[in-house]
Amino acid sequence: MAEVVSPVPGAGRREPGEVGRARGPPVADPGAALSPQGEIIEGCRLPVLRRNQDNEDEWPLAEILSVKDISGRKLFYVHYIDFNKRLDEWVTHERLDLKKIQFPKKEAKTPTKNGLPGSRPGSPEREVPASAQASGKTLPIPVQITLRFNLPKEREAIPGGEPDQPLSSSSCLQPNHRSTKRKVEVVSPATPVPSETAPASVFPQNGSARRAVAAQPGRKRKSNCLGTDEDSQDSSDGIPSAPRMTGSLVSDRSHDDIVTRMKNIECIELGRHRLKPWYFSPYPQELTMLPVLYLCEFCLKYGRSLKCLQRHLTKCDLRHPPGNEIYRKGTISFFEIDGRKNKSYSQNLCLLAKCFLDHKTLYYDTDPFLFYVMTEYDCKGFHIVGYFSKEKESTEDYNVACILTLPPYQRRGYGKLLIEFSYELSKVEGKTGTPEKPLSDLGLLSYRSYWSQTILEILMGLKSESGERPQITINEISEITSIKKEDVISTLQYLNLINYYKGQYILTLSEDIVDGHERAMLKRLLRIDSKCLHFTPKDWSKRGKW
Repeated sequence: MAEVVSPVPGAGRREPGEVGRARGPPVADPGAALSPQGEIIEGCRLPVLRRNQDNEDEWPLAEILSVKDISGRKLFYVHYIDFNKRLDEWVTHERLDLKKIQFPKKEAKTPTKNGLPGSRPGSPEREVPASAQASGKTLPIPVQITLRFNLPKEREAIPGGEPDQPLSSSSCLQPNHRSTKRKVEVVSPATPVPSETAPASVFPQNGSARRAVAAQPGRKRKSNCLGTDEDSQDSSDGIPSAPRMTGSLVSDRSHDDIVTRMKNIECIELGRHRLKPWYFSPYPQELTMLPVLYLCEFCLKYGRSLKCLQRHLTKCDLRHPPGNEIYRKGTISFFEIDGRKNKSYSQNLCLLAKCFLDHKTLYYDTDPFLFYVMTEYDCKGFHIVGYFSKEKESTEDYNVACILTLPPYQRRGYGKLLIEFSYELSKVEGKTGTPEKPLSDLGLLSYRSYWSQTILEILMGLKSESGERPQITINEISEITSIKKEDVISTLQYLNLINYYKGQYILTLSEDIVDGHERAMLKRLLRIDSKCLHFTPKDWSKRGKW
């Protein structure tokens, strides 16, 4: 779960070919919107006026989720079809295009994926694939990956070889000093391509010929890990088939209903910041009617009024999150919080995080989790900036369950700092790690950026010995960075660095890649200093330590 890029109004974009946007203000006809009962009802779809990120008017198709009457004036809660839910809002009658309204089907309830009836009203037939709405993806991918892997003939029949065994012992391609590209040889492991990749094929540089290789027998094909627009590394329709019975925080979207699809908190005051929630969070029902929900920024307890908060602050002696401070450099500190020992704080943190994370569920049982809270220090105390959680025991090598940078601190480098810290812990533990899937759109952006910068930093730091081109294996990159091998491979594919030449894989770093990386690293001022980390991993397999 993550979120590290601040949302821009109108940031949700459509995929090419999607429908439902009507440019130009239509003429409203009040009589056209009346249902047989004489009113606009929940489940209707129609164009709604909104401003996009270029401050231009547009009329995207939206669905009416709820209707309320305030002082005789009706307000409509709309979800913009194929836009992220954080853009949902209450609108007035004047912003509705009543001439193009689509009424819901007659059936009162629509079946969900598992066949159980849902509480959402019937909706008109969609003209776009359902997977787009289910996954909520709004990210265009800047680099199209056209390269596919081609295993050498001697390897085609043995896909499950030893991971540290090089693919070929033949001599590598001699460097061409006239080329504008820098080449680094990668001695790939015997299983260089995870099972998630597409059928292997070779695309020569001139693109004139293609030679397909049959898919490996006896293995199921899965969707590409990070190479397409449907790239949250979950199931093809963006919905997990079933939540894991361990500490997973992945949300089972089949139980979504009208209540959880709507934002229920208007505004949150946290310290000196006022936050506008993006999504539903299960705070007590009586608090959802308040114009502002007040939170103590140190213990995260909530109150219904400013007077309640002020009275609480006279009793609250916390000036930092509970738990152990395991890192401090400058004004940045990290606190490790045990979900069992500090249950109240952990539950309040989950409630706050759920306001900005849509694809994760909320566990009131926080015992299986550790929470790492990043804070910024000033004379008044340690103010929460963001956090990530992880399972005490993960059978799938997850080093992050949920990750969030609070909106006031986004676009300032704190997101990558959280990610870097999670991998620094994995290095101390002697493990490789990966975030729990699916990632949010903003989380996927942040992780891709971190993986790319980290791997390029390793490759550009390689030095040739005795005039030969430097060599490195996928496993070595994984061990150095603690990034899981599948994430290393998918990142190299995403950057389009891997080329297959004469039985070997080589990495080609173009000048554009190098220049872009150097510019990005100049902007990345916040880094984790491993010397400032004081962390001793525990063996959580022994239940006595819980």
